[in-house]
Parts: sequence; structure tokens; C-alpha cells
Amino acid sequence: MKQKPHFRHELKYDITFAEYLQLLPRLKAVMQRDPHAGEGGRYRIHSIYFDNFTDKAVREKLSGVSRREKFRLRWYNDDFSVIKLEKKMKENSLCQKFSAPLTESEFQTILRGDIAWMKDHGNTLIRELYLKEQTQLLRPKVCVSYLREPFIYAPGNVRVTFDSDLRSSLYHPFCAGDYLTDIDIRMEPGHMIMEVKYDAFLPEIIDMLLQIGRPRQTAFSKYVVCRRFG
Repeated sequence: MKQKPHFRHELKYDITFAEYLQLLPRLKAVMQRDPHAGEGGRYRIHSIYFDNFTDKAVREKLSGVSRREKFRLRWYNDDFSVIKLEKKMKENSLCQKFSAPLTESEFQTILRGDIAWMKDHGNTLIRELYLKEQTQLLRPKVCVSYLREPFIYAPGNVRVTFDSDLRSSLYHPFCAGDYLTDIDIRMEPGHMIMEVKYDAFLPEIIDMLLQIGRPRQTAFSKYVVCRRFG
């Protein structure tokens, strides 16, 4: 089934741990924790990103190309029961995401380069990745992981997340269940990334809650930063 385009605003901020501690009680008073986060309020995200042999996605990000896209395979914690293929499209500060569920077996075949089955798949996104692997030579490049602490607010479909403990894999190919040797990727000591995502509008109450200190808006890309090491 073809997914309808749905653009969302996506803003990123580089914040300190002290600013995070100021924000946390404010958000807890108004927003809800994402129910998928579990008892600790966090979960680990793993993403395997695709790029071509000229590193098109990296170059477009660094060059400031306003309209660009990335493909990735994503799963959570160490649970391979839910795996998704995602295409993320960016146009300035607007973001659009398409996703398709994958079985663990399908996930493994994609990583092995056994992709013939994708050509006639019923999901258009899977067929699109097949086409771009053939025509643009997209290949898995690096595995990025980080801890995410998410909060949600229904009006405006707002989602505020805190991302920390960014890690990058050191070798390829990837296999589900295999141990990945990775390294800690630090921006600045004690810093993390806050992401604010919403649909048409950001409710005034959420905007007010986020007004602490002088958080720096950033164009930080986890994929680009991790490609320095893998």
C-alpha cells in the first residue's frame, strides 16, 4: 500500500546534561513518556545506513543540499522481532518518513546482498530500495546506535527526544545477532541531542517548556558523524 506524504517539522538542539536535567521535570509534568520506551524510559536504536560508492548521502548533507534522502534498516534494543526498512526524506527543516516491515530472514538477505526477491515485492519501498541498489549502487555502510529517551504530546503530534551514548560500528558486513565491535562517538563531553518533531504547529505550552538557557540549534547528523569511523 502506498503511504501518503506526511511532512513534519524536525528541529535539533545541542544541549548540555545540566540543561537536560532542567528540562526533564518540565516535560514530565506535561508530556507523556512513549509507552514503547519501557520501565527505564529509554531504548536503544540501531540503524544500518545505506550509501553509494561516492558517499552521496554524506556529501549532500555536508554540502547543505536542501532536498535529500537516506535509506536505513532499523531495530530496537537487541530485539529482532521488529525490523523496519525506512526512507527518510528531508527538505530544509521538514521531514518525511516511509517504512516497511521486514522479517529477520529478509533483513539478513539484504545485508548479504541477496536482493533478487525484492524486485517483485508487494511493498513499494522495498522495490524502491532494490531499484536504487541496482542503479545507484546503494550498499550498507555503517551501523549507528544510541540511547533515546522520548516524550509525546498529542496536540500537534509532538515528540521530544533526548539522544545520547552514540556509537558506531567498526566493521562490515552486519549480521543480526552477531556481536558488533563499536566505539563511543562523542560530540562534546556531557552533551546530547534534543530533537523536537511536530506536524503543522508546535503548541505554545511545549514551546514555553523548552525555553531554558540558550540551546544551540544544530544540523547534527548521526550518520555523517559515525561515517568518520566506519
